[in-house]
Amino acid sequence: MVDSTNFSRRSFMGLSAAALAGTALAGCSGSSAGGGGGGGGSSEPLKFWNMPWGQTTFNPLDEKITKAYAPAAGMPPVTYQVIQWANFNQTFASAVASRTNPAVSSGGGTQVFQFEAQGGIDYVDKLYETWKQNGLYDDFLPGLIDTLKVEKGYAAIPYNLDMRVLWYNQALLKQVGADVPTDWQSYLDTAAALKKENIYGYGTGAGAGAYTGQHAIVCWMINNGGGLFDENKQPNAVTPENIEAVEFVLEMVSKGYVDPASSTYTSDNVQSQWKAKKFGMGYDTGGLAANVAGEIAKDLIVMSPITSPSGKKGALYFPNNVMVYANNPSVEGTHAFLTYYYQNMAPLWTEATGIGLPPLKSIAATDEFKQNKNNVKIIEEWQPISKTWAAPGTEANFLNVTTVDATPAMNVFTQSILGGQTDARTALTKLQDEVKANLK
Repeated sequence: MVDSTNFSRRSFMGLSAAALAGTALAGCSGSSAGGGGGGGGSSEPLKFWNMPWGQTTFNPLDEKITKAYAPAAGMPPVTYQVIQWANFNQTFASAVASRTNPAVSSGGGTQVFQFEAQGGIDYVDKLYETWKQNGLYDDFLPGLIDTLKVEKGYAAIPYNLDMRVLWYNQALLKQVGADVPTDWQSYLDTAAALKKENIYGYGTGAGAGAYTGQHAIVCWMINNGGGLFDENKQPNAVTPENIEAVEFVLEMVSKGYVDPASSTYTSDNVQSQWKAKKFGMGYDTGGLAANVAGEIAKDLIVMSPITSPSGKKGALYFPNNVMVYANNPSVEGTHAFLTYYYQNMAPLWTEATGIGLPPLKSIAATDEFKQNKNNVKIIEEWQPISKTWAAPGTEANFLNVTTVDATPAMNVFTQSILGGQTDARTALTKLQDEVKANLK
């Protein structure tokens, strides 16, 4: 499985507040939790826009599944279009503004919260009621559905999971005689052993497009019971839990467990360091082994979640989603297609197209999926303890998380820490102030 750091969970932050205001969603009105838009019987085809989530085989297979849909009498057919990640945010904004938007699409992981706040999303509560009857609702992995619940209803449907998990090179740990870490202190001990062989124990990067470096630091916060927001959905970064987590990363920087060039590393640079056996441990996407590939891949193993000083476990993850639009030829027809699609999308995973981890228990239970032991461990051990950007205040994301999702403020914060140029309280205070200044 390939889970590309560069595109697996792109945020919607490229669309500025001014641009959003400019679109005005062109008259798209919000709908109630019961569903809105057109009913059944429309002859106008429904447009399904999907992204290049995996390898070159993903979109052709996805299109094949879509085109095999045979709508019931009176229901509209569905067309398929691939939307490239380059400038995807402008593509969606322009389409909504001109009322040429699709009926249903995937997209950036936090995109739905931008459009939902503007009244452009049709809630899927009615669809879920149907799925409770046919078993689909109960097939979703624990907690996933609630990550997309907002005040007015369920804004979208979980589609694929972009996880952040700890990896280690088993051959390198064996070479230095170190154990697989189980808590923060043993992580430091193993990193110290790796350093003796000029191997970095905290492999990361925060250069252009390498958002995993930002995510990793938030993972340590969540692991310690912290996070960037409170229960009122307001920025709350300067907490004892977060300070302890950042101090932990700064300790690794000061002791030489972090590559000094990490703050400039792109995703390709990070993968090259893993391939060169210069990185022995670190947070990365669920697809690290496939991305690194070659002989090294077999030695890259997902670590079990480790325990923090607070006695807790946790990490950051991104439930990418499928959303239904309010400007829609047929909401009923869209729901019928989505029911078919979710009942028939398993080959996207069982045929290893490279899409992120599946949202459904039935797909994770297939023999084909179970062949990848790292993926099985991620689903069984990491997904249940992972949280969204909203941690620790709530399970569900919300509009304010777009202020930290791949934003310049988060990049500066991460680079200052990896460069050892700050202390924990100062870095967290600066981040919190900048986030507050950019709230929607």
